[in-house]
Amino acid sequence: MTFSHLSTCSHLVHGVFPRKGGVSRPPFDSLNVGFSTGDDPAAVIENRHRILSWLQMPRAVFLNQVHGKEVLVLAGDEKIDADLFWEPGHPATRKALTADAVVTDLTQLALVIQVADCQAVMLADPEKKVIANVHSGWRGSVKNIIGQCVDVMIERFGCDPKQILAGISPSLGPCCAQFIHYQKEIPERLWQYKSQDRPYFDFWALSFDQLTARGVTPSHILNMNQCTRCRADTFFSYRKTRQTGRFACAIGLI
Repeated sequence: MTFSHLSTCSHLVHGVFPRKGGVSRPPFDSLNVGFSTGDDPAAVIENRHRILSWLQMPRAVFLNQVHGKEVLVLAGDEKIDADLFWEPGHPATRKALTADAVVTDLTQLALVIQVADCQAVMLADPEKKVIANVHSGWRGSVKNIIGQCVDVMIERFGCDPKQILAGISPSLGPCCAQFIHYQKEIPERLWQYKSQDRPYFDFWALSFDQLTARGVTPSHILNMNQCTRCRADTFFSYRKTRQTGRFACAIGLI
């Protein structure tokens, strides 16, 4: 699955990989890319191999995602530890930096976010040839990690936010994002995104607003509008089944 506006950029590859097409057994069936789920590591390795093969990318970055606000920068003008890159044929115990977003201008490198209800937000500046991928669950939304990632693109790489293209992956939709204890978990300033008569939140709308607040052009933002809990047959959903895998959302520069 791809975003049409990102697909128009000849120097980009990207994809949202649903749960089918891998080798993992239930309840991780079948294209699970997460080692922390309890799945057979050998199956996860094979699934990651398949995704890199489909992307035609030789290496990738998989983050240790912790629902924080850290943004990892991998810049071509800096020395980078090669052990950060996950490559077929190398041990699965390679380094994984703790961060929930990554920005790069490096080519032949897939930035992969692993999700099962949270949003993966892919960002690309076609002019500067800079890309990013963001893991934003409800905690990340509260911390506005999306806005912070756009700031890094602007400040570190000189990106013009008006040129940035953004894509919001399948994730928990306003139909299913229930927060019974929202008064303790979600700041009051964000209650405007709550349904009027029930404790359900529209984090898709919040992400859209966080992007436009940083200067991203509204018409450059596309949302797949697919709820992972409603479509647990197609995507992994922690809210739906608890024990489950993680599907991959990846973007790379050719």
